[in-house]
Amino acid sequence: MSTPKQFAEKLMQIKALQVNLQQPFSWASGWKSPVYCDNRKVLSFPYVRDFVKSELANMILEHHPDADAIAGVATAGIAHGVMAADLLKLPFLYVRAKPKEHGMGNQIEGVLQAGQKVVVVEDLVSTGKSSLQVVEVLRQQGAEVVGMCALFTYGFPVADAAFEQAMVPLHTISNYNALMEVAESLKIVKEDDRDLLQQWRMDPANWSGLQ
Repeated sequence: MSTPKQFAEKLMQIKALQVNLQQPFSWASGWKSPVYCDNRKVLSFPYVRDFVKSELANMILEHHPDADAIAGVATAGIAHGVMAADLLKLPFLYVRAKPKEHGMGNQIEGVLQAGQKVVVVEDLVSTGKSSLQVVEVLRQQGAEVVGMCALFTYGFPVADAAFEQAMVPLHTISNYNALMEVAESLKIVKEDDRDLLQQWRMDPANWSGLQ
């Protein structure tokens, strides 16, 4: 297994990370964020893609060796989940945010058998809300969700609390602290910005940027 910093360095190399304290990004949740991590770019770089595939597979083998199937979170978790499932020779399925409005009206695509031990694959965890909604859908359909593996987590306290309450172990290849450590070493983030960025990470819902 690699260190979180090794993957963080790869994210920096492919410019998947952006930091802007002057003009924060707006998330779908309405939060303002000085950091934007776009893991979708991983798919366009074969060497990073292979690294992620291998790390996810190793993570699943280490923490969930009894897994029966892999479930990807639509849409960003699908590609990574498929690659890990292929490497592990496990069945794959994916879960939509809501049921399809046509056809069979499926929310779960693929074959899920009641009682299967399922590992959920996600690309990025912020609040954890959408990721854990997928867990609930799987549980309602009879799956035993044994854990979640993701590429990256911001490590927000609200997400940590949500995963603990849902009793879902979360394992990630890298995390916010590792990313900031690499960003500082590359002078992408200044040492003077550290406190402001930490304030955002501890309370992103109420962070308003530079005062």
